[in-house]
Amino acid sequence: MARVSEHYFSADPTAEFRREPVEARVWGHDLLLSSSSGVFSKGHLDIGTSVLLRHTDPPVAGRVLDLGCGYGVIGLGIAVASPEAVVTGVDVNERALLLARENAEALGVSDRFSAHLPDDVPEGEFDEIWSNPAVRIGKEAMHEMLLRWFARLTPDGRAVMVVGKNLGGDSLQRWLGEQGYPTTRLASAKGFRVLESRVAR
Repeated sequence: MARVSEHYFSADPTAEFRREPVEARVWGHDLLLSSSSGVFSKGHLDIGTSVLLRHTDPPVAGRVLDLGCGYGVIGLGIAVASPEAVVTGVDVNERALLLARENAEALGVSDRFSAHLPDDVPEGEFDEIWSNPAVRIGKEAMHEMLLRWFARLTPDGRAVMVVGKNLGGDSLQRWLGEQGYPTTRLASAKGFRVLESRVAR
């Protein structure tokens, strides 16, 4: 049994590894994915990610970072919908990374989707960052995480995120602007904000 204090952002979950299928329609494509206990949103597509996907269009091309990729819903959706995009998933949860890689193989996009621990992500800039960030790691840790990866956006790049209003979506929007990443709200639904951040000029 998993420790009570364990979360989906644990590096090495102790919960039994039992794969559970997830069916998700992402930007007009039906994805059949594998999830597991010890990984965020086991067995279903979470509401926040659903809101993000419903109120956005995928990037057409370029280098894309799926920040906090989990088992890969967002990044794999981009890879399937956008044949010119190359997607890098990053997560601290090694079980999630294993599942993301397996899902990429099953979907036939492993040539354009890779998944890594934070310190193993190849060098280089990203044209876009997409994320349903792990807000529950705490404000300070999340701010540190976002600044680390936003610093790798190209000058014309952008980040697209979904954050719960009750989990600080509005204050995060203001804070990102103060850090040099002007942020606008693309949509608001079911208690979530879809935010788009740019690099200040």
